[in-house]
Amino acid sequence: MEWEEPGIVLDARPYGEADLIIASFTAVHGMHKGLVRGGASRRQAALWQSGNLLALRWVGRLPEQLGHLSGEMIQAIAPGAMEDALSLDLLRAACAVAAGALPEREPHTASFSALLGLLPRIANHLASAADLARFELTLLADLGYGLDLSACAVTGATQGLAYVSPRTGRAVTAEAAGAWRGRLLPLPAFLRPGANMAGEDPADWRDALALTGHFLERDAFGHHHRPLPEARQHLYQRIVGLAAGG
Repeated sequence: MEWEEPGIVLDARPYGEADLIIASFTAVHGMHKGLVRGGASRRQAALWQSGNLLALRWVGRLPEQLGHLSGEMIQAIAPGAMEDALSLDLLRAACAVAAGALPEREPHTASFSALLGLLPRIANHLASAADLARFELTLLADLGYGLDLSACAVTGATQGLAYVSPRTGRAVTAEAAGAWRGRLLPLPAFLRPGANMAGEDPADWRDALALTGHFLERDAFGHHHRPLPEARQHLYQRIVGLAAGG
């Protein structure tokens, strides 16, 4: 059994002294793991950095086996991200969330396309935490945990949406929230229907990551009894500091 397909490196874990277990993400084969012989060597280590887009080849005697991966570089994402601390944190968080939330060997083409579009922006220092939040919304929807931000759950209004119910994932207007607003999650303006891409600031990023993080933690990771990845938690704390003026 074998396949060849472009894929994104999500995670690389040491296996023995020189090998790596790689979690890759492709459009057709989904999140797929494989053993890379000599992957930790000086010659190969740069290839298997999280975020890189590779031409992958997976070979296994049986479909259910771990199998062996090899690859050739298509686009190096990691080196560009490493030049900027926030970009590197965004890259690590995006790859860790995908690696932890996606089920193995199931195609999730919307998530793949979203991540494929996000990574070059990160490498060129054009992405913000808002872009990560949008990717996480796509991932949640692709996994069946989509939020409904189209209209108020109470009144049906499509204007003035300001909060999201942490229980149902549905939007609520500021007026309808009333005395319950303290129990709701803020909905940043840039995530509201029809919003433009401008006007984001660290406080909006913080609220967006708190929103998507709540549902990732409860649903995508909670159903597997795992916490949010450390890289995602680290990014959130960094954004909290930026929002506070740090």
